[in-house]
Amino acid sequence: MSNLSIRSLTISLSEVHREAGAQVTPPTRKVVAAAAISNPLAGQPLAWDLSVLEQLGAEVSALLVARALEVLGSAGVQPAEVRGYGKGAIVGTDGELEHSAAILHPRFGAPVRAAIGGGTDIIPGTKKVAGPGASITMPIGNKDDRWVFDDMDAAEISIPDAPRADEILVALVLSAGGRPHARVKKPS
Repeated sequence: MSNLSIRSLTISLSEVHREAGAQVTPPTRKVVAAAAISNPLAGQPLAWDLSVLEQLGAEVSALLVARALEVLGSAGVQPAEVRGYGKGAIVGTDGELEHSAAILHPRFGAPVRAAIGGGTDIIPGTKKVAGPGASITMPIGNKDDRWVFDDMDAAEISIPDAPRADEILVALVLSAGGRPHARVKKPS
């Protein structure tokens, strides 16, 4: 039985067509999918068993990656064209920071990697405890090699009414194309 209780979903697509006065061809794209979900451990004393949140991490990531890929697909981007990814969570004030770690780390990545057809490197992430309207900036890294500078980027999200005190705002970002006109290289 699933404990995933979603109050709201927000999915946004950003496309850059021009940067520094020059056309970006094809446009670079980032999609952020976020869900405000109930935190079943909110307001409770310290719990050592966080397995319910670990399971929620797998469930919410499967939903977020599916919705993110739907939106990218509407822009003509196929799952195999996703080059970068990142994740983030904001725990409402009746929860604790470790709740976000349980959501984001043990089981979040497998559904994302399965949906995009790979991803051998970590999914960079960030987390915090805050109230409604708080923003979080998620790092983006290349899905297969964290040292690909072209895909090092970030995406920010803020939902005016999330997270409520008993919620966790969980977000995933997928990117295709890297930074516009990326040209910074590793030293040789």
